[in-house]
Order: sequence, then structure tokens, then C-alpha cells
Amino acid sequence: MLHSFNTSGKDGYNPYASLILDDAGNLYGTTSAGGVAGGGTVFELMRKAGGRWTEVILHSFLDRPNDGDYPVASLIFDSAGNLYGTTLGGGGICGGGGCGAVFELTSGAAGSWTEKVLYRFREKGSGGIGPWADLVFDGADNLYGTTQNGGHNTGCGGGGCGVVFEITP
Repeated sequence: MLHSFNTSGKDGYNPYASLILDDAGNLYGTTSAGGVAGGGTVFELMRKAGGRWTEVILHSFLDRPNDGDYPVASLIFDSAGNLYGTTLGGGGICGGGGCGAVFELTSGAAGSWTEKVLYRFREKGSGGIGPWADLVFDGADNLYGTTQNGGHNTGCGGGGCGVVFEITP
């Protein structure tokens, strides 16, 4: 066992998504709950001497107008080492728990990371609701993903049947 999550700390719990690996052998992932405000976390597990692993929280989701919550998809790296992902909820635009967000985490000095929300999904319109699946990059650094609801079609229980989206740099 490399790390055991618990509900009593700020490290998050309920990791749903797959882990990703950097060139140094560190693991990155998300938890769908826990953290500072209960909205989940982005974490790194760093290999230490003697085969031990140390967890570092890179971001705690706050579910405020400028943040998402409940990340359930895997992260991806860009060529510069920035992390990208989605949150199923939050984003501050929809009523209730929000419609989700696409985010970027940029590495800074002394191991700090800064989050930037790239897109907040909207309840009305064709933009989709609730991104659940992993993101992918194309050769021009465009991001692509899917949502589980929303879109022009009003089927699927009235919430729309989902969309495929693109986010351009």
C-alpha cells in the first residue's frame, strides 16, 4: 500500500479516476471528496528513499464561483508539465451543485501549484453539463472531452444527452 486516504484529514478521499505518472516516477490523481472544503483534491504521490511514498495536495476544490468540485476523471499533462482535468460539479453557474468545470494546474516556485478554471459548464444552452470522461489533447493543444448531460437534444430525461466539447488555447 502506497497511501491510505481518510475522511479526517485534508488529503481527500474516494479516488475514482486512474492515476498518471510523470517522468520522475511520481503519481498524480484526484479524490472526489475531502480536502479543505470537501470538494475533492488533486494530489501527487512522490517516491522517497527506502520505497516510501509521500502525498502532497496540489489543489483542494472549494466549489465557489471560480472553482469546481467532485473530480472523477483522470488528469492529463501538457508538454510543459501542467495538469488538466474536469470536475463533475461546481463552476458556480448552475443552481445546486453546479454543472462542472475544466481546470488547469500550473507548477510554480517551491512546489506550489496554481489553478485556473478554463471553462465553466452552463445549465442552459448547448455547452453540456457534467464532464465525466478523461480529456485528450490534439497536436495544436486543443482539449477535447465529453459531458454526460446537456446539449441541444432534450431527451434523456429532459437534461440533454451530452456533448463532445473542444477548448482551444
